[in-house]
Amino acid sequence: MAKLLSGKPVAQALGERLQARSAALRAAGIAPALAILRIGAREDDLAYERGLEKRAARLGVEVRRKLLPADCGAEAVRAAIVALNRDETVHGVLVFRPFPAHLRPFEAELCALLAPEKDVDGMTPASMAGLYSGSGTGFAPCTAEACMELLDYYHYDCAGKRAVVIGRSLVIGKPVALLLLARNATVTVCHTRTRDLAALSRQADLIVTAAGCLDSLTAAHCSAGQTVLDVSVNWNERTQSLCGDAEFSAVSETVGAITPVPGGVGAVTSTVLMAHVLRAAENTNPGSTTAS
Repeated sequence: MAKLLSGKPVAQALGERLQARSAALRAAGIAPALAILRIGAREDDLAYERGLEKRAARLGVEVRRKLLPADCGAEAVRAAIVALNRDETVHGVLVFRPFPAHLRPFEAELCALLAPEKDVDGMTPASMAGLYSGSGTGFAPCTAEACMELLDYYHYDCAGKRAVVIGRSLVIGKPVALLLLARNATVTVCHTRTRDLAALSRQADLIVTAAGCLDSLTAAHCSAGQTVLDVSVNWNERTQSLCGDAEFSAVSETVGAITPVPGGVGAVTSTVLMAHVLRAAENTNPGSTTAS
């Protein structure tokens, strides 16, 4: 049976480090603040928001909500983002996506307005440019960085390893591939047009699956000793439960280590978001503390 790479101890260890940084900021007279921009009241957004507020409270981060009606126009969203950019008491901004259907044609343009120094979820082109260039400016998408936090906690050395990333989204696939490259892994990015995915993935030392497709990673894709990070969250109608991409019972009998869903990478993501808020606050006063 594979070793279970739980996200809970990773989040706890990261949270302990963040509490010290938050205290140092407050001692310097800086109250770290995250603004949530939410359009409408989708239940999944509300649930995520409640979870973030609890995490933020434990880490000394203030959460402010900017709420817009579901039927608002693009100009209202534009004005809200511009106002948050100008608000010096807000250090990080999280824009809930996807937007309502009538705003989807404007979503990329509107999100690009967010100041990179406040883009704590790494969604703007400027943030992506920093990740691509390796300059260290801006923030990586939180889920991609959560993968790296988890690997670090379990002492996984990426250098020289063969990594297969399944998925090429800007939220997970592409950024986690770049982060792995920065750790000297040899990375292959796979997707729906990849031929003989199973053969490619069997050759990997590390698999990061973010396809968003239930049971798409089977034992046939895996080999002994591999590490699997299952990033996706899918709803299984048969079991009425949340599951990842991996056919867990079969894959866990084959590989060396695997993250559970839920309780794996996702458990670390909100803590990474808070780390980004604190780093953004530290950047407003570099003498307040040393980021770690």
